[in-house]
Amino acid sequence: MLTMLCPKPRLVPLLSAALLWASSLFAQSPSPAEAMALEQQGKLDDAVKVWQRVIDENPRDTGALASLGVDLSREQKYTEASAAYRRALALDPKLPGIQLNLGLAEFKQGHFEAAIAPLDAALADQPGSMQARALLGLSYYGAKRFADAAKHLEIAANADPDNLQLRQVLAQSCLWAKKFDCALEEFRQIEQRDPNSAAAHVLTGEALDGMGRTPEAIAEFQAAVKAAPLEPNVHFGLGYLHWELKQYDEAETELKAELSLDPANAQALAYLGDIAFKKNHPDGAVPLLKKALQSRDDIRIAHLDLGAILTQQRQYPAAIVALKRAVELDPEQPDAHYRLGRVYQAIGNQAGAQKEFARVRELHDKSEEDVARKMSAAPPPLPQ
Repeated sequence: MLTMLCPKPRLVPLLSAALLWASSLFAQSPSPAEAMALEQQGKLDDAVKVWQRVIDENPRDTGALASLGVDLSREQKYTEASAAYRRALALDPKLPGIQLNLGLAEFKQGHFEAAIAPLDAALADQPGSMQARALLGLSYYGAKRFADAAKHLEIAANADPDNLQLRQVLAQSCLWAKKFDCALEEFRQIEQRDPNSAAAHVLTGEALDGMGRTPEAIAEFQAAVKAAPLEPNVHFGLGYLHWELKQYDEAETELKAELSLDPANAQALAYLGDIAFKKNHPDGAVPLLKKALQSRDDIRIAHLDLGAILTQQRQYPAAIVALKRAVELDPEQPDAHYRLGRVYQAIGNQAGAQKEFARVRELHDKSEEDVARKMSAAPPPLPQ
């Protein structure tokens, strides 16, 4: 009997080991509750790891995917967050809040075009969401779709009238969409809240100039110069407005003031060179024009004037290069075509001359660009 009972004591450690092994496996199984507890403790990196394990066990868990995206966004890992949101959307396009979160993650990466579709979907789902509408408007602005931006930002700004950053982006949207009445109204509202703001005077001046009210624009820029005489680009803007009205002495004073603040300002150099050319001082114009083009090769008036001076000096090959670049920068302006035609005529290239003169006849005179586009080749970036 004793020999039959001997093996029985060995079963206890074996059973205990099995139970410990099973319980350890169970303890290692990830759970949403564990991830949420880690979130509450601020341990986002650990929470992300738990969510990833939950998803590994159940790749179709849309809630876990969405939560993973939220925690990754909170860690500013927006690329990974976007991927998690898109996986969740592929499984359940109606998952609440996911479109807004995806749009925000794309927006944070500066992927403005990619942000538009999910934010538009979020707004369609919740038309009263000012967060979705403001983000959608800002995304349109970032994507340089200014008319669409203005439409949404106007609603968002009216819902939060004291938000000056939002109003400023709305005003810039209107300005770049050439909706000058809208821009002017917004800039005036900004000025009422901050009457000593040089930026508000500049922006009001830009809107007035866009409406063809250049003398009034000059008054606004003069106020901006008075408020902030050391503000970059303000003297240039005022100088350009005087240049538009052919007030060359006043323009020259302001452009030189700009260069005293920023000796490398290519636009100021170019327009000073143009004034010297118009005053029949080509020897003074050429160094200014060439220095401007060393900084920036995209200043059309510098190429145009240089081409004209080189033509006068009978340096025809160099003149052709300069004038062709001016045409490339704006093919719709007739003056460069005309001057290029004259050069071709001078060197006996009648076919080339006739082609350029025919193009001149096709084109209508275009008005000069407004001061907003001269002061900046692109709208200001979104506020951080």
